[in-house]
Amino acid sequence: MTKQIVTPCIGICSYNDKGSCVGCYRTSVEIVGWFDMSDDERDLVMKDLDRRAAESFD
Repeated sequence: MTKQIVTPCIGICSYNDKGSCVGCYRTSVEIVGWFDMSDDERDLVMKDLDRRAAESFD
């Protein structure tokens, strides 16, 4: 059984100097491929977003 696809997108689609979206902290590759990723792949990205967000303020 697959889970409902949840996206971290908040509608602020602009990229920082590290190549991550400043709204959801995903890369452009992750955003484009989001709906083609497996549940496990999306879970891995979701688990890493807090770290990416924190690093964006370094």
